[in-house]
This record gives sequence, C-alpha cells and structure tokens, in this order.
Amino acid sequence: MNDAQSSTYQLVRGRTPLIVSIPHVGTRVPPEIECEFTPEARALSDTDWHVERLYDFVPELGGSVIAAQYSRYVIDLNRPPDDASLYPGMTKTGLCPTHSFAGDPLYGSAVDALPGSEIELRRQRYWQPYHQALAGLIAETRRRLGFAVLLDAHSIRSYVPRLFTGRLPDINIGTDDGRSCGPELIVPLLEILAAQNQFTYVVNGRFKGGHITRHYGSPSDDVQALQIELAQASYMDEDHAVYDERRAAPLRDLLQRLIAVMVQFSPAAASR
Repeated sequence: MNDAQSSTYQLVRGRTPLIVSIPHVGTRVPPEIECEFTPEARALSDTDWHVERLYDFVPELGGSVIAAQYSRYVIDLNRPPDDASLYPGMTKTGLCPTHSFAGDPLYGSAVDALPGSEIELRRQRYWQPYHQALAGLIAETRRRLGFAVLLDAHSIRSYVPRLFTGRLPDINIGTDDGRSCGPELIVPLLEILAAQNQFTYVVNGRFKGGHITRHYGSPSDDVQALQIELAQASYMDEDHAVYDERRAAPLRDLLQRLIAVMVQFSPAAASR
C-alpha cells in the first residue's frame, strides 16, 4: 500500500475494490477562519469523532482510506459544490455552514451566509483537492479491478432535535433509495445486520446518503456506493467526545463483518 498526504486529506491506497471515505473527521481550522469563530464553534462539536479509529482495520483488509484533515465548519466535503439542498423541505446544513447542528451561530457576527468569494476560495482550497483525490482513487480502482465499492463513513450525535425527531438508530445506511448501490451488495450487508440484535439499524431513513454517495455511486458504471452514519452513543461518550473502547468493541466487530463483505464483493460473483 502507498500512503499519500496533502494539507487537505490523508490517503492510504489498498489493493481491493473497497474505498472508505471519511469526510467529516477533520479538526484543522485555518487561523484566519478560527479567529472569526465563536467559542462554541471552536469546540467543533459536529465533528464525526473517532470514525477513523472505528475503521482503522480497513487497510489491513486491503481497503483504501481517504480522510479529511479540515473541519466541516471550514467546508463540508459531503455537500454539492453548488450547495444545492440534499433534502428539500428539511433544515439544511450547507457547504460552508454558519450555524451548528443545534442552530448556534459559528461566527461572532452571527452571519447567515458567507460571501460568495469566501465560499469559492474554500471550495477551491479545501473541497476540490479532496474530491479530485477521491475521484482519482475510484477511477484507478476501476481501471485496476473493473469496479469499485465506496463506503462513505460518518457519525453524528444520537439526538439532534433541530435535524430529526427522537433518537437515531445506531446504524443508518443510505443508498439514495437504491440508486447508488444495488441489491447484490446491500442484501448480504442487511443479512448480517438482521442476524444481530445489539444495534438498531435502518436503510434510507433520515440519511439516504450525501453528495459523495449520490455523486459517485453508479452501479451501471461499476461503482457501488453507500453511506453508513453511526449514532455516536454506540461507541463513545457523546457529551465529552471521548472514545469508549468497551462500548466500541462490539460495533467494530460488526463493522469488520460488513467491511469483509465489501472487500470480497465482485459483480461477476453476485450475478451468478
């Protein structure tokens, strides 16, 4: 495996068709942006805490991993470059957010939107390099193996009243209602989930997949893509953003079984 790193992402290249994207794990904030943040914003509370740790076994299984370095408060890598709404009619968290998931302002001036020139600068500086690397990795994997499997890995607090009602299931799978990932892959994953009773799960519930899943997933073009959004209470202390080894252990075991299916997936084998 060859490792690569830029200022915007870390990349570990694998040998199998699996690519794991972790776009919301970054915690870096440029000083010129951080100085505008509120104290609450500097806590980066909406980070996908410790997701890279949950999936740290992926390179050993031969999968590729690309992980963001900058915070989603700088720019959200899982939003379209034109900032179109992913869920029309619902509360939107944008490309360059100005409020937290809880609705608190991120900037001391309590702005509702950043200037277009600032958004464009961040898009070119932080958003574009990640997506160029991810698109290149998918293309390279397809050239080498004929197909690719993309997992977009996320986590979120179990309760975010501004965005959804009640507690989220532990495991939220999104396939853009079946458009980004076909039954030949999703069915064996659901069989594993159905065989256990420790973690709740749902498919295409509140989370159907963000821009990464929807943009890159195309089974007809030999790219299967799905998003897994984990409720953070299933592996960590949400109030203090502290990883809990004992709580995380059974979830990691389940994720390893799911990842094994993705690593071993073959369109030819699935069609037999």
